[in-house]
Amino acid sequence: MRIDEVQFNDARPVEGYGPGFFRIGGEVIHGAVLTGPSGTSGWSGLEDAAPLVALAAEVDVIFVGTGTEIAHLPQPLRAALEAAGVGVEAMNTPAACRTYNVLLSEGRRVALALLPV
Repeated sequence: MRIDEVQFNDARPVEGYGPGFFRIGGEVIHGAVLTGPSGTSGWSGLEDAAPLVALAAEVDVIFVGTGTEIAHLPQPLRAALEAAGVGVEAMNTPAACRTYNVLLSEGRRVALALLPV
């Protein structure tokens, strides 16, 4: 079996997470976070649709990590993203991190919005 190291080029993968924090591209961020092609920043959470909608021209799908358990997205957030033409997938935060990293390594147009675990 041949194992190749994953290459992310200029993208910033999720390197780790723990209670209340994330390590993305070598930077530790406390609290909820949004990361994608335009960079990484804090995020106000599920009621804050504007920064996710702003990514519409840059990404095809946004993975939303809902914390330790999977939860439904608030209807206003889902509606705003769908109206902007952005796919959205909700899953628990660990699964969202893994999925994002895999698709990021493939060069896909993805973003990630995370609530802490």
